[in-house]
Amino acid sequence: MKIIPKNGIEKLIFGMKQNDVTALYGKPDRNYKDEDNNVIFAYNKLKMRLTFYVEEDFKLGYIVASSPELELFGFKMINRKISEVKKDLATKGITKFTEEEFDTFENYFNEENWIIFQTEFDEVVKFEIGAIINQKDEFDWKFGKK
Repeated sequence: MKIIPKNGIEKLIFGMKQNDVTALYGKPDRNYKDEDNNVIFAYNKLKMRLTFYVEEDFKLGYIVASSPELELFGFKMINRKISEVKKDLATKGITKFTEEEFDTFENYFNEENWIIFQTEFDEVVKFEIGAIINQKDEFDWKFGKK
């Protein structure tokens, strides 16, 4: 599954509506609302959780994924040491990360591409990507753009 920085993962493009996603991947295994009333789709087979923002007319704005098939610039990430992943990404110019620690987990956040690598025991266990916010402080929706 190819990650497309600033756009989404595979055919999932930021700005899609729920019906666009179900047309591609079918009905989610779980469909619920979070504490902010955003709609969440969870797909077990894809190992992905999708967030549709209530304040943005329920457009797809955030993806959390943990499939070992995820690739960024052709590099696999899940179940690999974060030091190896960072070394691979440096060859593509992605070198700035903000690090946060939570118990046994660490997050490595790259704001330019709005991506997070979550690690546990020094290995990447989860990947998160969000829609980019532009200079006008608005989401830069990619779906439907040419």
